[in-house]
Formats: sequence, C-alpha cells, structure tokens
Amino acid sequence: MDTIRIGMLGCGTVGSGVVTILARSGDDIAARAGVRLEIVRVAVRDLARDRGLPLSADVFTDRPEDVVAADDVDLVIEVMGGRGRAGDLVRSALANRKPVVTANKQLIAHEGPELRALAAEAGVDLMYEAAVAGAIPIIRPLKESLAGDRIRRVIGILNGTTNYILTRMTEEGASYDDVLAEAQELGYAEKPDPSADTGGHDAAAKTAILASLAFDSAVTDPDVFREGIERVTATDIAVARRLGYVVKLVGIASEVDGAVAVRVHPTFLPETHPLASVRLAFNAVYVEADGAGELMFYGPGAGSEPTGSAVLGDVVDVVRNLLQTVRGPLESTHRAATVRPMEDLTTQYYVLLDVEDRSGVLAAVAATFGQHDVSIAQVWQEGVGDHAQLVLITHRARESNLRSTVEALAATGGVRSVANVLRVESEGRS
Repeated sequence: MDTIRIGMLGCGTVGSGVVTILARSGDDIAARAGVRLEIVRVAVRDLARDRGLPLSADVFTDRPEDVVAADDVDLVIEVMGGRGRAGDLVRSALANRKPVVTANKQLIAHEGPELRALAAEAGVDLMYEAAVAGAIPIIRPLKESLAGDRIRRVIGILNGTTNYILTRMTEEGASYDDVLAEAQELGYAEKPDPSADTGGHDAAAKTAILASLAFDSAVTDPDVFREGIERVTATDIAVARRLGYVVKLVGIASEVDGAVAVRVHPTFLPETHPLASVRLAFNAVYVEADGAGELMFYGPGAGSEPTGSAVLGDVVDVVRNLLQTVRGPLESTHRAATVRPMEDLTTQYYVLLDVEDRSGVLAAVAATFGQHDVSIAQVWQEGVGDHAQLVLITHRARESNLRSTVEALAATGGVRSVANVLRVESEGRS
C-alpha cells in the first residue's frame, strides 16, 4: 500500500476538523503512519453547501451506504452523529471488513458491546478516542497504558457547556438562566433545547464508555444514574464556596464491593480537588489506580480541530495495524461486574429547605432526618421571615435513606419546600 483511502460519514464540525488537519499536516501524518492518507469519499446531507474545504466536489455524495460499500475505501470515519442511521452504517462497514473510527459517543455508549463484537468477528479495528473528552487522550490510556493496573475510580468533568455555565455562576454570581442564554448565543448550548448538555445526557454517555473500559465490564448509557444542573442556583453556589467547595457536574465511575457504580450529577467538589480548578468549557478526567496512583488528563473537550485531532490519532493507529495485517488490542469484559443501583450508594448531601421562620421548625426537621437514619453534620439558617431557609450538610448516608428523608420533609411541619439536594464529594466515598 502507498495510500490508505478513507471514506467519511458526515462533514460537520468534527469532519471539517479532520479534513483541515489532514490537509495541513498530511506529510507528517503520512510519515508517522507509514503511508499517505487520502479522503476519497465523504457522505453529506446537502451536496450544494460550500464547506470551504480542500476537497474536490466529486468526493462528496449524499449516499452514505455507497461510502461503506465502496471497493476504493479502506477505512471509514463516522462523524455524522446519532444512533439509528449511523449505527446501521457502522455495522455495514464492519460487515464489509472495513475498520471504523468514530467520534459518536451516543452510539458507543448504547451499542458499544455489539459493535465491538462485530469488529472482533470481522477482524478489524473499531476505535473511538474522540467519543469522550475531545482532544484529551483517555480511551487509549484506560485500555492500554493502565492495562497492567487496577483502576478503582474515574471522575470527570465531561461536558464543556455545563462547566462553562457553572464556572460563570461561581466566578461572577450570574444566574443559571442568564448564563445559559449566553452559552446558547456563543454556540456552547443548543437552541432551543439544551437538555442534552444541561440535563447530563452527554456526560452520562461518556461516563458509561469510561466505566466499561476502567472496570472491564459492559456498561451502557441506561446503567448511568443521571441528574442535570437545571436546579442549581446562586444560593447553592454561594453555600458551596463558603464551605470550601465548588459545584461541578461530574461523571463518577467507581468500584464498590465488586460491583460498578456509575453516576452523573452536580456535586459539591472540594476546592482542593484537582478537578475544582477546571474552568469554562475545558474537560478533565481524574483516574485513581492501585499502582499508578492519581492521574489527571486535561484539555479541550470539544471543537472542530481538537476532536478532529483525536479522530486522526485513531486513524494513524488503525493504518499502522492495516499495514501489519493485525488489529489493535481488544477491550476486555472479563470481570462482567454488575452495576450497583444508585439507591445503594453512600455519600454526603447538601439539603436546602425553604422553611417558616418560627421556633420548633429545626427540631421537626432534625427529627425527620433521624427517623430515616440520616445524620446531620452541619445546619444553619439563611434569611428571615418569608425568605428563611435551612441549609444542612449530612454525614455519609445511604441514598435510599436520603430519598425517604426528602419525601418525608415535604410533609414536615414548617417546611414549605425542599429547594434542592446535591451530593457532596468527600473522603471514604463510594
């Protein structure tokens, strides 16, 4: 081979980044790969659109099925997104014994076990470094670099939109609604529905992928407990800061008594934690392993060229394997760990209550917590009169007990409402 011919499915933000980098650095990439890379077919929805890319018009087609079936395509890059059509095309490419590089987190998070099995059966590579955290190399370290270690925990800031919103709220005291509107104008959050980001769906898909690799088990998106940041307020941010925390949306995958716990939610994170300093739209992944200790991977988690760079890194690996007529290392699922239900986990909690400003309310609240075996570590009142609120930080408690407590508080005398509940990251966590 003197050229590897690439067929690309999609040419939006990430696809454009792939084309741009390859045009700019093609000679260097060819030297590293051992062969020149050429994009020969690109499937797009709108053939009339001028993308301003260094590709001839005859490369483009609106028939993606032709790309994966073409004899002149040696390798397929899937950057079209979504699951239905993209999944069918990836399966077709693998059935045609063409290796696939994808940036599609939803596809891998939901259908990864099936697709990996198809790739193994076909004897070709399926690589997806760009599916998690953009330019940050984390898939390969989990799968290969740490293969000689035992990972105990992975915690990450995996969505730039939510981190941007929470950073602005923390540093400027801005409201959630105001910062979300700005994030939409800047293109960080989708219009009109930003819930894929703000609701934690994007981070949950990425956390499922990381959990699968870290714990040698088939973890998929539905296994992930998920809460978004929509209810986080300026009061929550201010209380966190006063106590030495910042509020971050984090994905956490951990080993708990031989099972795997996988969750995404806003968290009180200690200001001393390395992830607490990750600002604006940046991502980071923090790994705790027996031998390697604590590792952190940091960088831009999205964007055209950052994600395109991760795609091309996988492409070079695949090409090297093609030249040697081998395939890369397989993901292991030998542990086949069960997923531990969220209600069985224990952690600390921050609870904010809107209350009547009168005597006896605190005693009634404390009794409700005690009846459900949740111990209070700290409590104080914010505001007076119609604006009175109780702020409580619990000791470590079982999630199911905390949920029962919250339900009972709604009927506790003097409690107008449970304004918010957030989890608190602490030592001895699970």
